[in-house]
Amino acid sequence: MSDAWIASATAIFLWWFSTGIILWRVRFADNAGKDAHLWSVLMGLPLLFVGLFGLHQTASDGSATGVYLAFLSALAVWGWIELAFLSGIITGPNTRPCPPLTPLWERFFRATGTILWHEALLLSTLLYIANLVQGAENIFGLWTFVVLFFARISAKLNLFFGVPRINTEFLPQPLTHLASHFRKAPMNAVFPLSITALSFASACWMERIWSATSEGAVIGFTLLTALTLLALLEHWFMVIPLPDQKLWHWMMPERKTTAPPVMEAKRNVL
Repeated sequence: MSDAWIASATAIFLWWFSTGIILWRVRFADNAGKDAHLWSVLMGLPLLFVGLFGLHQTASDGSATGVYLAFLSALAVWGWIELAFLSGIITGPNTRPCPPLTPLWERFFRATGTILWHEALLLSTLLYIANLVQGAENIFGLWTFVVLFFARISAKLNLFFGVPRINTEFLPQPLTHLASHFRKAPMNAVFPLSITALSFASACWMERIWSATSEGAVIGFTLLTALTLLALLEHWFMVIPLPDQKLWHWMMPERKTTAPPVMEAKRNVL
């Protein structure tokens, strides 16, 4: 069981550190201005290539080392795509704020338009990884990407339909228009479904830990359990009044304000 505890701690640290480093780089580029966001994405391309290469190389390696490397590779691919989104480079065709009192159906299409290219890239990458590791011994990289993908879809749906707590503190300048598509509400019908699905997935991964017959499988299912529980925690942060932003706020450089947020949202047409 000591291996499982180490795997859990590794997943938690990587979740915290990778999120923090991406937020830090995006804030740094915000302050630098000009083409800093584009350069962030270009300089981060090795993450994407190394991640895809790692997924390919570890597909036939079911050892503990192979599983850890597959997990890291999936996080690297995911991290680059998220950096490209938060930098405003790969987002969607709609870059305008949503007008107040917009009907639900129109707000949905507008919100979808803000993230369309990004979601298409995520789905394409997911399908590519699934094809890459099809029939392979080590598919934990694929499952890592699957958990991240569906947890993200769930989170975005909850933000759209409405949750009590919406943290926009870390929204970068190129994405200030996103906040206008979020909605504050006491509760929505999707949230209980999200919590139930993530809890069920966590329980399934835990059951697999106990029935695993190899060290690699124990490590892999432990990493997936920790990652899914972290996604569940992030969903609860939308409801429970806890200062979760403090996990990364201390490492963020001070934001340089050059224009009011609304003006910035109108000016940053990508």
